[in-house]
Amino acid sequence: MALGRCGSLVFLGGGGGGSSPPRIAGVTLGESGKPFVYDIPPQTGSQAGPSDDEERNGLVAFAFSPSGTYVAVTMDNKQLLLFRTRPWECVSVRTALRRSTSVTITGAEDRILLADKSGDVYSFSISQPDSPGHLQLGHLSMLLAVAVSPDDRYVITADRDEKIRVSLLEQPHIIEAFCLGHREFVSQLSIPPNHPQLLVSGSGDGTIRLWEYENGTELHCLDLCELHPSGCEKKRCAVVRLVHCRGMDFFAVLCDSLSLVYVLELDLKAERLIHQQTITAKQRAWDVTFDDCGGLWLLDGDVAVLYQLHEGLWREIPDHPDQMRIKEVIRSNWPVFGGSGSAISYSNLYKMSIDNMAEYQLKKEQRIDQRQNKRTSELVAESRDSKKPRMGGVMM
Repeated sequence: MALGRCGSLVFLGGGGGGSSPPRIAGVTLGESGKPFVYDIPPQTGSQAGPSDDEERNGLVAFAFSPSGTYVAVTMDNKQLLLFRTRPWECVSVRTALRRSTSVTITGAEDRILLADKSGDVYSFSISQPDSPGHLQLGHLSMLLAVAVSPDDRYVITADRDEKIRVSLLEQPHIIEAFCLGHREFVSQLSIPPNHPQLLVSGSGDGTIRLWEYENGTELHCLDLCELHPSGCEKKRCAVVRLVHCRGMDFFAVLCDSLSLVYVLELDLKAERLIHQQTITAKQRAWDVTFDDCGGLWLLDGDVAVLYQLHEGLWREIPDHPDQMRIKEVIRSNWPVFGGSGSAISYSNLYKMSIDNMAEYQLKKEQRIDQRQNKRTSELVAESRDSKKPRMGGVMM
């Protein structure tokens, strides 16, 4: 299940794990009336892939445009949906060639960039909502995240093979830099608009890293396993959500299978990410986001919980009017949203480690023993032959 905020706009999405189709709900806070509700239509005819079924129709990723005018949503059945938010309406439903993993919208709000599992990024026009996508760039490995610099100069892509690539958006064959250092797949990217020269990345290795991406320089590495070692002993800390607070220097991080929210602060002077607080969800941490006033929203089970910074700590704010409005929308759509699941299996993205040295050493020792035994047998046989009496003839 997904939760997003942009100004007064609230995005909710989920479902698709049962008989009901996935659903999108849009809310404009401060306005009365019913929320916008849209059930994702199933693919039909030639658009439907051979493996499209009810279990593979969840929401994969979504992205607001910088102004909040548009929301792009990608589904696990290869559908790409574009919504306009003022007022809420569905603009287009298009089909990608392959299953997607990440989506973003350019700063000019003229294109949607869609990353897929085959390692390609496709560009879809916003002004021509029915036009097909065009290949923008490609990797040799599965792509897991895509981001665009605020000035639309760079497109940044991250793949399963630990690489972060910085390319020119208009000339993607020109690679400006690589950001190398992660030890597992890179699953999340975030460029803070108030610090457009910086990039923050999250990975399956459980680290959050700060970069000057134009030259590929790593500034700092924060290991989340050191913040909560008991949780990382049982399960790997794959970063599945990394969001930035607009106009402020806070980040919120979710990890796979951990009902924890790590709140980090960017110390620009020291060029470091500082762990500020860990928030524990009471039920299940589905998603996390920030509003434009600096409030942190945690989708905890079927409740959107608001936290605000007070005297250096993030404290829960109960019964906030916005919270009550969002809670009402979630509860009314919970029969659909409650069937949500993760569209990406992060546990399958880890590299397989095969230790065959012990087996090799055992076989080697067995071969040596066989040779020694064979040599010993040969020596014993030669010794016996040398001790046998020789039979000679008598001359008459």
